[in-house]
Amino acid sequence: MADKTKRGSKFSRLLRKRVPILSWMPSYSTDKGISDLIAGVTVGLTVMPQSLAYATLAGLEPQFGLYSAFIGCLVYIVFGSCKDITIGPTALMSLMTYQQVYGRNSDFAVLLCFLTGCVQILMGILHLGVLIDFISIPVTVGFTSATSVIIACSQLKGLLGLEFTSAGFLDTLQKVYNHIGETRLEDTTLGIVCISILILLRKMKEANLDHLKLTKNQKTALKRFLWIVSTSRNALVVIVSSIIGYMYYNESERTSIVILTGKVKSGLPDLKPPPFTTNLNGINLSFSDMCTELGSSILLVPIIGVLGNVAIAKAFSSGDSVDATQELYTIGLANIAGSFLSSYPVTGSFSRSAVNHASGVQTPFGGFYTGALIILALSLLTPYFNYIPKASLAAVIICAVIYMIEYEVIKPMWQSSRTDLIPTFATFVMCLIFGVEYGILFGVFINIIILLYTSARPVVHVEKSQSSSGHEYLLIQPGNNIYFPAVDFVRLNVCRIAIKQGYSKLPVVIDCRYIQGADFTAAKGIYSLISEFNKRSQPIYFLNPSPNILNVFKGVCFDAFKSVSSQQELDHVLANISSTSTEPCELKEVKTVNGVCEIESKGNTDAASEVPLLEDSLKPQIVKTS
Repeated sequence: MADKTKRGSKFSRLLRKRVPILSWMPSYSTDKGISDLIAGVTVGLTVMPQSLAYATLAGLEPQFGLYSAFIGCLVYIVFGSCKDITIGPTALMSLMTYQQVYGRNSDFAVLLCFLTGCVQILMGILHLGVLIDFISIPVTVGFTSATSVIIACSQLKGLLGLEFTSAGFLDTLQKVYNHIGETRLEDTTLGIVCISILILLRKMKEANLDHLKLTKNQKTALKRFLWIVSTSRNALVVIVSSIIGYMYYNESERTSIVILTGKVKSGLPDLKPPPFTTNLNGINLSFSDMCTELGSSILLVPIIGVLGNVAIAKAFSSGDSVDATQELYTIGLANIAGSFLSSYPVTGSFSRSAVNHASGVQTPFGGFYTGALIILALSLLTPYFNYIPKASLAAVIICAVIYMIEYEVIKPMWQSSRTDLIPTFATFVMCLIFGVEYGILFGVFINIIILLYTSARPVVHVEKSQSSSGHEYLLIQPGNNIYFPAVDFVRLNVCRIAIKQGYSKLPVVIDCRYIQGADFTAAKGIYSLISEFNKRSQPIYFLNPSPNILNVFKGVCFDAFKSVSSQQELDHVLANISSTSTEPCELKEVKTVNGVCEIESKGNTDAASEVPLLEDSLKPQIVKTS
């Protein structure tokens, strides 16, 4: 009976963990409902113009943006673990979708959405959220900055009133240059005015009202009004631009002074399975053919989607831990469900999540009102979307992505770790030249190479120390774990350091404080190191090795491995050595014969020995302290 109760309790905890709505819904109140309503409607006013703009960025018809905007909000209500996140189309997912839709049709976007969800669910089942850790912050900075530049550049044609198709950053720049003479003054003027207003409205909520002679309540009300206007800036700009497009619309010629978005299909999307076959240029493609066309995006899009979603969850978690596995399940379910309603890949939006947070959302139920508003727009407002100028949508996208260019991190990165600038700039340049998929893969590859190099070439700290009783010894501290790529490097450098100090009999103590991992190859290398020191009768000890390190090294070195577990024990050992040893020999000359270091000494001639020298290319990073 007790076992059944225990199993039932465990299942209940797991169910609440995987279906978070069961945890917060029982305590849902009217106050929370009002807060969620305000936040949900505010986010809805933000997501509608963005969805239309992102759909055009993805190379799809505008209604696909709205199709993608509501289902994720509804799924996240049940399975989401962060109250602030809003799921839907984003600039990054739209750009990556465009890479697959260009030259094809919308079936590829919907199938990519389904496969993205399947991969994310599989990653959750296999607990592969750890893969996200291989994408470091420097790589992410280079990736997001490059995609922001690519997205902003892709909107130049809409901003300038040009009409052409392009693939990639460089191709877009070339096409803009070739068609620059066809620039439409009306569209360009409208686009520039929209960008200026959007930037101004964005800054409005940061206005300092302290100098105004207003009461506290008046200031609070004014700040709230400015915040609402600033938050709704995209909707306001699109509405005003649409009025201008409608006022100058010629019904007979179906044209306006500016290029309009065009007809947006009204009504909700049909509920149907994602397309597993399609017809492209008169050729029937099977499911495997479509997967071949999608290529590496089947893996990259899901990983990028989860990376963004987890990053947002961490940003709004207030220091609490984020369950990456739950986010994998949730975003995967959102994409799978969305693919049955003609959605393209979605993920969490940082800008809309920030609006949601600032609006005072209390639970994920705020997404219900956002989704309901989008469904209402699809049912009633789509005829009016026809009059939205493309230049205004281009302005919305440009103003959304220019703040994603993280140029401000370069200075602190330069001051703290200049090596991190290598994967940052490598990712940035490769994304611009070869595309975002190859760019991030290259950035991760560079990062792994740097990690492997630092692992194989650890920093070695050297310090000449004294025990409490005044006995001198040489303290050598490797900077990290010792595995097979680093063992020869560490072994040769410890020998070299011991010789260069000028005391071939001075006891050497290797501090194992930071060595938490080692393998068989490392143990063999340590055994060779001990043997070399024994040949010239120079004592060597290992200070405070962890139990697992002790087991690894003892398993190969046996009694030759001499360890001390504390500084007091080391002092006692050094005192015993001092009482039985002769004076340390003084090195007279060190010369190289056939790559071997031959030591000539004066004093105790037993100290002469042979120690392999390092090649110049293998010289260690040695930090000497006195």
